[in-house]
Amino acid sequence: MHITIWIVQGILALGFVYSGWMKAFRADQAQQSWSWVKDVPRGPVGFIGILELLGAVGLIVPQAAGITPWLTPVAALALAVVVLLGALFHIVRKEYKDIGVNLVFLALAVVVMIGRF
Repeated sequence: MHITIWIVQGILALGFVYSGWMKAFRADQAQQSWSWVKDVPRGPVGFIGILELLGAVGLIVPQAAGITPWLTPVAALALAVVVLLGALFHIVRKEYKDIGVNLVFLALAVVVMIGRF
């Protein structure tokens, strides 16, 4: 089970690094990839990206270093909240096809959260 949770953490962290990097540092590419980015000011999009990058670090580093490993499930919880809010945002905008990715990330975050608490 321990290895499985590490694999889930790695997949989740990679997903958030990609998503966060695009939102925080590649806004033009993010606009091409995600239609909603064109409708939201760059500041909030970049902020979400930074949160996702910090969350990705929080998924891996505390547990791997053995220093304050309780931060890993907290990071998973925080990312689950970010993803849930993103899903609600897509629902309000009637972007139902985009919710699937949110649900996958939410499920992975919940697995990490439960597995590490």
